[in-house]
Amino acid sequence: MTERTIQVDDKWYVLATLARADEQPKTLKEGQAFALFDRFGDIAVLAPGQEGLYHEDTRFLSHEELTINGMRPMYLGSSIEQANSLLAIDLMNPDLTENGHVVLPKGELHIFRAKLLWNDACHQHVRVSHHGGRAARVRLQLTFDADFVDLFEVRGMTRDRRGQRLEPVVGPEGVTFGYRGLDGATRRTRLHFDPAPDALQPRSAAYDIALEPGEERHLYITVTCEREGERQPPTIRYEQAFRACAQSRRRGREDVCQATSSNPLVNLWLDRSASDLEMLTTQLRTGPYPYAGVPWYSTTFGRDGILTALEYLWIDPGLARGVLEFLADTQATQRDPERDAEPGKILHEARDSEMARTGEIPFGRYYGTVDATPLFLVLAGAWWHRTGDTDSIRRLWPRLLAALQWIDHYGDADGDGFVEYARKSKDGLTQQGWKDSQDSVFHRDGRLAEAPIALCEVQGYVYRAKLALAEMATAVGDQALADRLRKAAADLCVRFQAAFWSTERGAYAIALDGHKRRCDVLASNMGHCLWSGIASDEHAGHVSRLLLGPEFFSGWGIRTVAHGEARYNPMSYHDGSIWPHDTAIAAMGVARYGFTDAAVRLFGAMYEASLHFDLHRLPELFCGFPRRPGAGPTLYPVACAPQAWAAAAPFAMLQACLGLDVAGNSVCLHSPRLPEVVDWLRVERLGAPGPSCDLLLKRHERSVGVEVLRKDPGVSVSVVV
Repeated sequence: MTERTIQVDDKWYVLATLARADEQPKTLKEGQAFALFDRFGDIAVLAPGQEGLYHEDTRFLSHEELTINGMRPMYLGSSIEQANSLLAIDLMNPDLTENGHVVLPKGELHIFRAKLLWNDACHQHVRVSHHGGRAARVRLQLTFDADFVDLFEVRGMTRDRRGQRLEPVVGPEGVTFGYRGLDGATRRTRLHFDPAPDALQPRSAAYDIALEPGEERHLYITVTCEREGERQPPTIRYEQAFRACAQSRRRGREDVCQATSSNPLVNLWLDRSASDLEMLTTQLRTGPYPYAGVPWYSTTFGRDGILTALEYLWIDPGLARGVLEFLADTQATQRDPERDAEPGKILHEARDSEMARTGEIPFGRYYGTVDATPLFLVLAGAWWHRTGDTDSIRRLWPRLLAALQWIDHYGDADGDGFVEYARKSKDGLTQQGWKDSQDSVFHRDGRLAEAPIALCEVQGYVYRAKLALAEMATAVGDQALADRLRKAAADLCVRFQAAFWSTERGAYAIALDGHKRRCDVLASNMGHCLWSGIASDEHAGHVSRLLLGPEFFSGWGIRTVAHGEARYNPMSYHDGSIWPHDTAIAAMGVARYGFTDAAVRLFGAMYEASLHFDLHRLPELFCGFPRRPGAGPTLYPVACAPQAWAAAAPFAMLQACLGLDVAGNSVCLHSPRLPEVVDWLRVERLGAPGPSCDLLLKRHERSVGVEVLRKDPGVSVSVVV
């Protein structure tokens, strides 16, 4: 489907208007570049859309089509291989005719295309193999173009004016497209052909290929994305890029934990999720950072990065460290209303496209998020608990205290003890929690809540943040601060029960509006209250049962808004759809209060949902319709896939089932359970990159057996039943 951006109250709503020619584009990402191709490996052949090669949110290649004698090859198959790094496509020639006679019957030439991204370039290998019985001569042609549109234009924004497209420059071995943007930067797309084409035009390259039976021909095309003033890596051949990409993928898994089960389909799901996270993770100056999702969010998002790192922490704490370092480095230091920035506040998102650089969109560095700042402290505490690296916490300490100051001063501007939000930027986000569509916070009768808004889950994040910071304060020697924070958290918990619990509904309200009135809506936000620990023991059981009841649980996952609520719509973005990460947080929440069987049920449902998705890949979200016999979940039409916190969700749910806690060299499993689809689970290098152990867990009728297969010196393993 095509998307356009319209302005309701939320300026950045993506409007879907027309069915796409290819509903499942083939996705590659590496570094600052990502690409969307159709199943042939082409770009925008049938109609303009989201396909293309992008770098820093700008489309550097907007059209590409491979033809044989002017005809599109016949499709055989395509797949994403090599741990998400390679798109492989198999094609064959159609019947080729001259003067009404078939001169080359279909299926005699096999055309293999392979595409990968490396160092801001797309490397393509085309191999033509002859399987017929007589000599063949064909013309293979590649047409191409570069429009240099901003990602927000692809999403549908209309600009009053654009920069200047430069005339293509044709050289002996390639073509260069150029664009001089309104930000003063010149961007170039360079296409290099090896060997040189027989005919080269500004928007096409052609090879006249003669093959005897059994012969093959190899062609290599490199498309490089450049922005003036940036250092360009040296151009390398396809084979070098292939090897470098493969080595990078292997290194990414060498020092992290690995989980393998008795169920090959569960293994495919976990492998796909890990591969998606590796693909989305970009090496920044400050370390690795999981970009939020392709295509709309292929950049740094504070909240997304934090929650992804928390979900994946037991597998790879290095990802959490990279997130902490980047967010500390970009933490706001002064007030800037146009960017919703205040001292100590943690970033919402950062973009470096032309429209961000010119200020046409406010997201160059934008801070309009109420939850990233307390979650930053939660992640710091969880990472310290996992690694015991107090020296790094001491180095980050000024940033952590600045975040606390924001919570207590700017976050709670009216001094009522709750953190709330109201946008200050005229172009910023209306809703600034994780459910950031403009209609996501409302009253029971459907009226939208007025700002400033205090979300229930944000109070939980603040509660958990203060307890985490108290533990770290003790570790760095500030016991007075630790005591003050523990008391503040306890006081917040008491006030929270009084203000947010709705006796009538038997649930926590989604929010308090600007008049301190409860928004008594049944929403999945209360699952986050379980995860943070702010829910009382008295209410936790009821909330858990509610989340697993038919109003919330569709059979595939937990709806963002319960069936029957005023704005419930299973096809909406946040008012009845299912987000895998949201279900994962609920699974961790119910397990925290001892309802592990409910977490097992959620893991099983999400696993079964994954069987219906392309590549076993959990999307950003899917529709919240009830599960029907013999049918899979209904796709949401403009969901990102892959999406980082969706990719990390299976690992969080698995941790919830196992009751797993890794604290330095200590591993503890609290009443572990395994879902029915898993007979045994082998966990290797648990605790890596430091001292680690290997465990084998076997499911029995009423329990799980735990066997220690290997254990480094100093590592302790315990099971609490």
